[in-house]
Amino acid sequence: MKSDYKLVIGLETHVELQTKSKIFCSCPTAFGAEPNTHCCPVCTGEPGSLPVLNKEVLAYAIRAGLATNCRISRITHLDRKNYVYPDLPKAYQISQFDEPICVGGYVELASGKRIRINHIHVEEDAGKLVHEDGYTYIDYNRGGVPLIEIVSEPDITDIAEAREYMEKLQITMRHIGVSDCKMQEGSMRCDVNISVHKEGEPFGTRTEIKNMNSLSFMEKALAYEYARQCDVLDSGEKVIQETRRYNEGSQTTESMRSKEDAQDYRYFPEPDILTVEVSDEFVEAIRLSMPELPQALKKRYVEEYGLGVTEADLIVKYKKISDFFNACAREGNPKLAANLILGQIFRGMQTEEEKEAFELKITPSQLVALVKLQDEGKINAQIAKQTLQKMLAEGKDAAAYLTAEDLAGVDEGAIDKLCAEAVASNARAVNDYRNGKAQAIKALVGYVMKATRGKADAAAVEKKLVALIGG
Repeated sequence: MKSDYKLVIGLETHVELQTKSKIFCSCPTAFGAEPNTHCCPVCTGEPGSLPVLNKEVLAYAIRAGLATNCRISRITHLDRKNYVYPDLPKAYQISQFDEPICVGGYVELASGKRIRINHIHVEEDAGKLVHEDGYTYIDYNRGGVPLIEIVSEPDITDIAEAREYMEKLQITMRHIGVSDCKMQEGSMRCDVNISVHKEGEPFGTRTEIKNMNSLSFMEKALAYEYARQCDVLDSGEKVIQETRRYNEGSQTTESMRSKEDAQDYRYFPEPDILTVEVSDEFVEAIRLSMPELPQALKKRYVEEYGLGVTEADLIVKYKKISDFFNACAREGNPKLAANLILGQIFRGMQTEEEKEAFELKITPSQLVALVKLQDEGKINAQIAKQTLQKMLAEGKDAAAYLTAEDLAGVDEGAIDKLCAEAVASNARAVNDYRNGKAQAIKALVGYVMKATRGKADAAAVEKKLVALIGG
């Protein structure tokens, strides 16, 4: 980034809620249905139809607010946001304006910096426009799907912070069960507000980049728009307040329309839905039902289970993996379970979608049984990995693949004798190790592992060899 211009970013993040029905009607919310099959007079805005607020939507919004340190409003209402666009058949969106359900709050980054949240409000989604062969088609299935919009303050000052903030929101919303946050399916997307200014000067004029549905696209759009605004100012011109879109092909942003302000939407209270009073008991019941949040999980994994920070981050990142690991850790050695999950299981999952789905043929209890065999020294790490690979393929218990010989182990005295033999018969490797070539010890370990047909614990063997050599 150009050092003489400061970057200012605020994010409006739309999160699609995992309710089974829409926000104001009973139409289903499932993704991927045939176009215009999940619609009714309410969500398509036909005259005479009346909306009824889905109570579960309010509960999910409160969960999101509690997870992001917000204050929950005890009195809240819905508003009409008026604008005309083909994906909004009734020409207004039911949203919230001056009394949103959640106010204040923050998301804390790894640096300790807190990105403040102005508010979280509920609203209905619009339909989807599909552009093909010069025509525009409208699918209203998504119209009326419940959303929360999480509006940050303009506290983000670089692109890496923007990505981390979005990732933390995504992980948190998944863990509390309000959304799957699949950006590729549109269940999490963001509008990016960006401006630049010089040190000591007021914030510059902002532009908004709409509907970012990929973190990598968001990063590229921010980088381009930052450079574009800097160039505009350097040329003596002014940045225009406008709404822009990101062009994936050219990796640029392009103008869509002039940017609207709140007065342009002519907000007024929704006359068909009463003001909602949220009781203390309702909020407290939701608070008591909240699961352990990702940051608390990560801390526990590191401090109680002895996992490394990187290991803990990887497990916490995926809700289903975290749940699977938690079940294993309650019954078996957490460190060994984490090694097998992040090693053998992750190795077979090439995409983010596979890791998010985490569909396995084995249960946590089956993995725990394997972990206990390794923890008790009945099998070594190599045999555990080989056995797990077979379990993942066929879904059977470890016992189906382990022979009596596998479980026999190797006598400790025999391993000591083999280590002594390895040192005596590999003088060159011993000298190399003593002269600073740390990798030379691997040849000696290999000697012992071959003699035991891989049944010895390689890490324990290496420690014994180092002690014998005196390194």
